[in-house]
Amino acid sequence: MTIPTLQADATARGCVQRTDIFQNVLLEDPPTSLNTAERRATMKLTSQAAKICGACPLQNECLYTAVVDHDVAGFVAGTTEKQRLKIRRALGWKVTPDNMDSLAGAFTQNRQVDHDEVVRLRMANPHESLEMLAQRMGCSLSTIKRHLRRHRQERTSPKPRQVKVKPSLRKVLTAAQQVLNPQTQRQAA
Repeated sequence: MTIPTLQADATARGCVQRTDIFQNVLLEDPPTSLNTAERRATMKLTSQAAKICGACPLQNECLYTAVVDHDVAGFVAGTTEKQRLKIRRALGWKVTPDNMDSLAGAFTQNRQVDHDEVVRLRMANPHESLEMLAQRMGCSLSTIKRHLRRHRQERTSPKPRQVKVKPSLRKVLTAAQQVLNPQTQRQAA
């Protein structure tokens, strides 16, 4: 028997088939204020999406990924963005946002230079001059030198880094249950 994974056949997932629901602007990026008709439409879409997610064999893995690994927009794994934020708070977990500009190699002027990015680019291009690296990063040569000097110092006297352990699937599901069904928790108390 195989356990379903997110890499499984995409046709098995209702969210892929029903883009009219899951990619609807009312679910994916809802406006801050809704009129009555929009509120009804949002409730209907949310209900339809919840039914589709509830029948999906990948719901638990999808929820775990959306809570622990990525800050996903829209309705995912039977939860809204606000609900996933509450689940993260209950777990004491923070998701670092993906830096899409950095991944794409795009840099803008007048921004803080990411230390790890300077080191990564230097390691990836060891034969490139520091001046060329500064141009690619959109900063001064002295900034590049400062970051590389800091990196050398950290290597010689490393500070112990606290590594936060990801919450288990069971903890995520328990926190989700508490957020999605708060009345069940009150009745048990």
